[in-house]
Amino acid sequence: MNPGPAQRPARWVATPPGGPRRPKQRRQPRRYTGPPSYPAVPRWGFPMLAWRWPLALPARANINASVRAEASARSASVVLWITAGIAGLGTFAEAWRYVLLLLSRDGALARTPLAISDALVGMTGVLLWVVGALAGVLVVLWGLRARAAAAERIGVHNARPDWQVVVGVLVPGLNLFVPGSAVAELEHSVLIAEGDRERGARPFPTLRVRFWWATWVATLLVGWFTIVWGFRGSVQALADGVVLHALNNALVTLLAVLTARLIKYVMALLVAPDPTGLRHLQVRAVRATPPLPRAERSATAPR
Repeated sequence: MNPGPAQRPARWVATPPGGPRRPKQRRQPRRYTGPPSYPAVPRWGFPMLAWRWPLALPARANINASVRAEASARSASVVLWITAGIAGLGTFAEAWRYVLLLLSRDGALARTPLAISDALVGMTGVLLWVVGALAGVLVVLWGLRARAAAAERIGVHNARPDWQVVVGVLVPGLNLFVPGSAVAELEHSVLIAEGDRERGARPFPTLRVRFWWATWVATLLVGWFTIVWGFRGSVQALADGVVLHALNNALVTLLAVLTARLIKYVMALLVAPDPTGLRHLQVRAVRATPPLPRAERSATAPR
């Protein structure tokens, strides 16, 4: 019997997990470009210190009311600016119609300008009623939510319930006084929260609110008078009605602009501004500060 072929000895090669290691490549150190910068004051991990913006970190009790009021303010502002644009176009249409009436005294007018004028007056009139009603609903909704947010912020309950505000806006006669007083109360609550007025003081509207209130009353009175004047059928009454409609549209334009700016003014006091939208602040000078204390120089320190 012949012996089998001689078996070669086994050779074991040990390698680290993941295969043989490659020599590490030396990385170039990154160039220092300065400290990290943020577009706004970070809201993570920082305690509520004195250097933060007021209301940058609102309490949880005020989040829901403030956020709802801010959402209603954005919607109402957009619709108000649309209303102002339509009312301004309606003012131009009524003024153009009055000019055509003046020109028609000396002769007949072409069909095209009359057709364009009638179409423009009719279109702006319908759109103004629809968009104006929507703007009124959104503004009232914003007012109710803003009143709730302001009352929660200063820790009180509104003396006037919400249903009285809604009724005061809708009922003729009452809507000459209730909306203005409600806005004055809202401004008073917001100013108390900001520390500009003392608690228990009598609400007194600022010049901005008084001007808005006067514009609101003038718009209602001119609108009612224009509706009543429309029942007259004489030629002169029709011409005067065109002037009244133009004046009413101009007042609606002014009222919509003032209301949008009033909402912006109240929300700027009620809700903290977005830090990302603020300008970067720079320290230009430091005045009236005590001198910094200096440590005593050691006698062995080199000169």
